[in-house]
Amino acid sequence: MSTPPSTARVADRRQRVQSAEMGLSVLKALTRLGGAASLTATAAEVGESPAKVHRYLASLCQQGFVEQSPTNQHYYLAQESIAIGLAALRQCDPIRLGEASLQRLRQALEVTAFLAVMGNKGATVLRMEEPTLPVTVNIRAGSVLSTLWSATGRVFLGYSNDRQVTDMAEQELAEASAERRAQLDGTRPVEQLRQQVRARGWAMANDSLLKGISALAAPVFDATGNVCACLTTLGATGGFDLRPDGAICPALLQEARLISRAMGYQGH
Repeated sequence: MSTPPSTARVADRRQRVQSAEMGLSVLKALTRLGGAASLTATAAEVGESPAKVHRYLASLCQQGFVEQSPTNQHYYLAQESIAIGLAALRQCDPIRLGEASLQRLRQALEVTAFLAVMGNKGATVLRMEEPTLPVTVNIRAGSVLSTLWSATGRVFLGYSNDRQVTDMAEQELAEASAERRAQLDGTRPVEQLRQQVRARGWAMANDSLLKGISALAAPVFDATGNVCACLTTLGATGGFDLRPDGAICPALLQEARLISRAMGYQGH
């Protein structure tokens, strides 16, 4: 039979775990403060005394996670912290990180949900979840969607700084019939659509890409604040709630924010 650990050993192990948790709390506080802060500010963020936080900062300095500026005595994240951050960023894949969001949207709302990225030919669907009774729609993984007429493409139009995305939309507008162009507003419809998407924070399409199909789409941002993917939900027009305060839009935006946060995005 194995000998149970002594009370002293258990207490020592618990203390070491608590010390590790405290050290991580200090690192997280520095991160929330922008990566550099005074001892006083760091202690206030952690909610502990400066004397206690100083001990942990000294230990983190010894391990290369934190350094102290010789000019203003502020502490800042150092080489080892940067190495961890870079390693985490290399693992950031919006499609992998968004799988749980797709499943939650499908299960909770009984809608088709998919993630797309912008490729050289347009917004490309990479991962898709369909409800128990899927809507008959010719969209699958690998499908390339319109930049101008799909909710997904409109998100990239609204948030991408790539001139190629705008050119795609302008080309689609030039090739559209007069009846289809009439669906868009104003004398500069591409620019107005871009501004509309940015003002809302999401995009919609109501029978504009496929008759009888409506969709809502939201941007996913990476750690640099650039749009890296688009999360989209779609369903049959009439039964698909397009209202900003309806059942679908808030849930979609919440899931897009969760994926963005997992990607390292610090914005709102």
